[in-house]
Amino acid sequence: MNLSITLVLIIVTVAASLYAWNKPEVLQKWMFNPYKIYTDKEYFRFLTSGFIHQDYMHLFFNMFTLYFFGPIIEQTFGYLYGTVGLVLYVVMYLLAIVLSGVKTYIKHRHDPGYNSLGASGGVSAVIFSAILFAPTNDIYLFAILPVPGFILGVLFLIYSYQSSKGSGNRINHDAHLYGALFGVLFTILVYPGVVPHFIEEIASFRLF
Repeated sequence: MNLSITLVLIIVTVAASLYAWNKPEVLQKWMFNPYKIYTDKEYFRFLTSGFIHQDYMHLFFNMFTLYFFGPIIEQTFGYLYGTVGLVLYVVMYLLAIVLSGVKTYIKHRHDPGYNSLGASGGVSAVIFSAILFAPTNDIYLFAILPVPGFILGVLFLIYSYQSSKGSGNRINHDAHLYGALFGVLFTILVYPGVVPHFIEEIASFRLF
């Protein structure tokens, strides 16, 4: 049985979350805590926090989304660059998790009470990479309402930006925003031809 890279990422994330939930000290150790990173140099938290989640709903939403969008990028990058493309897919996902936390680290490095966790940075990068390749394809909001990908993407960025101004704990809206932006940048760097393709798709789009 050949496991896809996306499925491997999902299995590892589910296993890590379940393990951390059963060991509170591990959950605390793996969370994204900018203060601990700053004072104790625990840089591993940039990555480990992307493999644990707050609860079953948080885990399900991120992994359900990755399950649908991950194979699109896995297959596209694989088609474009073979095995190297599959490596690039993993690199994008992991780097998105790490780099999407930089803004939060800068903002909260003096706040010992701030924590966040979840794969949202990596998942957002995958979603927006997929939107670049198929901007007019419908994405079903709440699994019911079809919205063209590029329109939903803009709404998502606006929502994430506005939400990042709040004081909510653990679920990091900055990670959503910067993970998405990183996914766009990484995809363009990997395959610059996606830009004229995206523009052409948008130019020919008709809502009705």
